[in-house]
Amino acid sequence: MNNGQSINGVAMAVFIGFFALVTILGFIAARWKRGDLTQLHEWGLGGRQFGTIISWFLVGGDFYTAYTVIAVPALVYSVGAYGFFALPYTIIVYPFVFAVMPKLWRIAHEKNHITAADYVHGEYGGKLLPAAIALTGIVATMPYIALQLVGMQVVIKGLGVSGEIPLVVAFIILALYTYASGLRAPAMIAFVKDIMIYIVVIAAIWLIPTKLGGYAQVFDSADKFFAAKGGATGIVLQPSQFIAYASLALGSALAAFMYPHTMTAILSSSSAKTIQKNAIVLPAYTLLLGLIALLGYMAIAAGIKVHSASDVVPALFGTLFPSWFVGFAAAAIAISALVPAAIMSIGAANLFTRNLWRPLVNPNISPAGEASTAKLVSLVVKFGALLFIVFLPTQYAIDLQLLGGVWILQIFPAIVFSLYTRKLSTSGLLAGWLVGIVLGTALAISQGLKPVFALHVGGAVFPLYIGLIALVVNIAIAFGLSVVMPARRMAAVAE
Repeated sequence: MNNGQSINGVAMAVFIGFFALVTILGFIAARWKRGDLTQLHEWGLGGRQFGTIISWFLVGGDFYTAYTVIAVPALVYSVGAYGFFALPYTIIVYPFVFAVMPKLWRIAHEKNHITAADYVHGEYGGKLLPAAIALTGIVATMPYIALQLVGMQVVIKGLGVSGEIPLVVAFIILALYTYASGLRAPAMIAFVKDIMIYIVVIAAIWLIPTKLGGYAQVFDSADKFFAAKGGATGIVLQPSQFIAYASLALGSALAAFMYPHTMTAILSSSSAKTIQKNAIVLPAYTLLLGLIALLGYMAIAAGIKVHSASDVVPALFGTLFPSWFVGFAAAAIAISALVPAAIMSIGAANLFTRNLWRPLVNPNISPAGEASTAKLVSLVVKFGALLFIVFLPTQYAIDLQLLGGVWILQIFPAIVFSLYTRKLSTSGLLAGWLVGIVLGTALAISQGLKPVFALHVGGAVFPLYIGLIALVVNIAIAFGLSVVMPARRMAAVAE
């Protein structure tokens, strides 16, 4: 169990205390906003009754994850300003949510759609296109869940404990209360998680610079560090990075709310107005994210040296803060893994049940059977992610999450464009999706699973996010084939 680093008893006690608190809340949640959990819309969408405050915490809880808290400072620590691309993308995404998602919610609410693939089926009919949407969401989500485990593993290791046993125990607990309470569990726990994260970050940005000589000293140390390192790193972007940075931000913004977990949080809202209100106030999390990213520069100024950049945040806190606060921060980050992992597994289970199992295997399944199947699948999804982390190198999860972002972007036309135009056909969308998936995967592999591809146009070179390149081709094929093939079959015609 011990990795050679002594176990911090005080920090571990605080960590276990807060973890026990959220475990209790997870099981209590089944009685909160009570509903019939034998119905999938109650178990998987919380009965569509979450108002502005609950939705704000829920969306923030599943969008800003434990891996975000670990990975963004690690990226800034490694490459400097380029690591801040997560900020503009989370700014771009909220006008999109404000404009698009209320329209999708209204249709889903009116027709009892539980997933994005349900919506696609309602608009186009058939089985293949909805199945493609569902399969993409499930496959893209699995490595995302695994990365939440990575985040939890990092903070537990920072407390002096290694091995997989703590991780297994944590996810057995997660699996049990998600099974019992459905979406209500992460919704309730998100309150605790977000308050704790805000406390940790505010304390860090206030106290750490005072220990290091102020922000001027922090930025000066980071500037000297990157100057000595050379290359394209630095505390400001190099001109050669501008296009890649912007395309990564745009592509990530378009993909963000295509994932099953963010879509589930949106569809669980009580009204379209709730979604719009949240799109207005959710940028507060972007401010939080920017402050979290600064921890990478603070680690440089503090002289933190680690074998893996992912260890930067635990190492920084362990060096500069008392044991009780280290435990509190570790608990906050670990709980930040539980909330999105629960929502991700629920979103994937909803997709499997509604859009793969029911249409392809058991068309006559009862509503109670749907809920029962989804509960079992949510266990399988979490167990699969756990096996992934235990038996495969962490880099595999990181690589597949990169590919997942490319893949999930390819369902954008089927979901978003169909809200505004009747001209797209099922065949065009399915062909565009397939070409986008294949092209994006091939380009990513050709670059050694890096996110950017240097596109040569004439004599100019444009380094662009691969997912965005694949999406443009996807859109061109979808519209092109839709011109020469029959327009989409509306649900009313299908019936």
